[in-house]
Amino acid sequence: MDATLIIVDGDAELARANTLVAALWDSSDPSDLARLDAQARLISAYERRKWPLRATTTRDVLAHLMDQHGLTRSEMAKLLGGAARFREVMAGKKSVGFAAVKRLRARFGVSADVFVDAMDIEGKKSAAA
Repeated sequence: MDATLIIVDGDAELARANTLVAALWDSSDPSDLARLDAQARLISAYERRKWPLRATTTRDVLAHLMDQHGLTRSEMAKLLGGAARFREVMAGKKSVGFAAVKRLRARFGVSADVFVDAMDIEGKKSAAA
């Protein structure tokens, strides 16, 4: 397939680029596969610029897990070590303690890394057990 790469700098080019990717997707020709890879990278770069990912916080992760697993505040509080700890973590005043991270990791099957905020790493929050 003869295809020229599309530099993506707007929504119209994004639509054209996605159409090109769809056309190249099932090809086994090495030159088409190279074009597919290059076009996908151009699309990805545009999307990262247009819709940058924001840093997530422990609160965001916990709220998402509660929503996805249908947990109540009291059920999540038990995992975090109590209602007071739940309120402090959700308010951003405390970190999730090590024992709670182990319980959350076991319950949800997620990496312990998702419970570490950038502020925790910088030492701006108090470390809590």
